[in-house]
Amino acid sequence: MKRIVSDKAPAALGPYVQAVDTGSTVYCSGQLGIDPATGTLAEGVVAQAHQSLKNLQAVLAEAGLTLDNVVKTTVFVQDLGDFGTVNEIYAQYFHEYPARSCVQIAALPKNALVEIECIAARG
Repeated sequence: MKRIVSDKAPAALGPYVQAVDTGSTVYCSGQLGIDPATGTLAEGVVAQAHQSLKNLQAVLAEAGLTLDNVVKTTVFVQDLGDFGTVNEIYAQYFHEYPARSCVQIAALPKNALVEIECIAARG
């Protein structure tokens, strides 16, 4: 196993890594909408959803993969009322839609509005 860390995505907020590469599969930790250049959370659900996906792209790129390799995502939203908005943004990033779960949760770190994690595969 190889730990994946990209300086083009925000550093982990706790005792975990951005991703773990098992050789055939890459498991990406959830990405908040934090701008890695400033360390600040983007404003609003639209900007946070875009930044979360850009952060996932950066982590995947560090492993030599793209969003086209993603087989499963989990989307966490603070308000399920944002489901449609997040869906519109999400659809802009994927050519082939992976399997997905989307759940409303009580709270996210830094009071974020959205967090997205994924599993990607080689081959």
